[in-house]
Amino acid sequence: MSKQIEQVEGISIQLHGIDVAVIAHYAGGKNILTFNPDFVAMPTETRPVFTLRQLLDSSYLNKPQIRTEKIPPVLSNLLPEGILRDLTAKALQCHVNNEFSILAYLGSNLPGALLAKPIKAGDVPTWALEQRLSTEPQQINVKHADTKFSLAGVQMKFSSSHVDGRYHIDQEISEDMWIIKTPSTVHKGVPVNEYTCMKLAEAVGAEVPEVRLIELDELKGLPSIRLPDEQYAYGIKRFDRSDNGRIHTEDFAQVFGLYPSDKYQKINYEQLGSVLYQSSSERLKDIQQMARRLLINILLGNGDAHLKNWTLIYSDTYSPRLSPLYDVVFTVPYIDHDNLALKMTGTKKWFDITMKHFETWSEKAGSPWVAIKPHLLDVMDKARNQWPNLLQELPMLEDHKSALKLHWKRLDRDFKVL
Repeated sequence: MSKQIEQVEGISIQLHGIDVAVIAHYAGGKNILTFNPDFVAMPTETRPVFTLRQLLDSSYLNKPQIRTEKIPPVLSNLLPEGILRDLTAKALQCHVNNEFSILAYLGSNLPGALLAKPIKAGDVPTWALEQRLSTEPQQINVKHADTKFSLAGVQMKFSSSHVDGRYHIDQEISEDMWIIKTPSTVHKGVPVNEYTCMKLAEAVGAEVPEVRLIELDELKGLPSIRLPDEQYAYGIKRFDRSDNGRIHTEDFAQVFGLYPSDKYQKINYEQLGSVLYQSSSERLKDIQQMARRLLINILLGNGDAHLKNWTLIYSDTYSPRLSPLYDVVFTVPYIDHDNLALKMTGTKKWFDITMKHFETWSEKAGSPWVAIKPHLLDVMDKARNQWPNLLQELPMLEDHKSALKLHWKRLDRDFKVL
């Protein structure tokens, strides 16, 4: 009996010029990610890291990943969420969950160093088509293969090149690459809030990229979106771009194999810390930095440090490190009774957290408390000495500054700033 014919499109996943995998999209809705046998056969010491999971699980690269409608989480997390996803789907005239089409469309400017390139009909390798046994594949050209921006996140974010004092939206025409966040139509003063928080975080020892407030008329090629009457957008220098090209990164939703919809649940900060401490090539430095950032999130009332806001970076293509800090916002003015994004030793309530909670976190992450505690004390010392004056000079809205000072007073006495 002859098999029913099913149309199939293919995308090649590339990393630093190496063909890593193919994702095949069948007309019936199945998406199948298969790793390239040549990539799988490379010696471990010279094979670039596509995901930390290939280092933790020796059989990871041998197993095809099959999903219906969506693409596997390791790729799904590269795509935009929220309004940006809606706009992209609308432009493509496809369903918001048609992730294969969205990946094909955005494949040349994904976060990190991965490229997703459409494969011409007839060129999909046979090893990428072996999983679908019930039908006969008929290769067709990829339908949505244009290029545009992709940055995961709910606020309007764009990638841009900084040239001659202007930020060129969605163009990679210089090495000086920035992520631009325009003012929110829902929440007041987000760009000045985030800029202020990042500057405060930097002052107490967080590793942060360069950040800027950017006048809206410095942005060139902004899509016609309705913006509130605010002076500034927020800009952060891309740490996944360099003079030597793209740098591979992977957020912790990818590391744990979870979809973006699970970024606030399923994993706690101890599990995140444990993976970081086991895997980082500079594990003590990175777990100490993570401890600082956890405390900073509590001190700055940032309820958005979910799995996608912690990232690994592979600067040399194979050694995982904790990336610089990003996406720190004092969320309390926008979300009543906000709390930590993930559980820390059983609680999300920042007013309950004491130094003892950090000791338990450190132990559960498997890291030495004696090496962690001095970093927390250093954060507190710097925050108490510098933040009150710094906050006065920084551009956060005045009512948000008042709310932040109130937040500082309500923290446990271990962590009171004022």
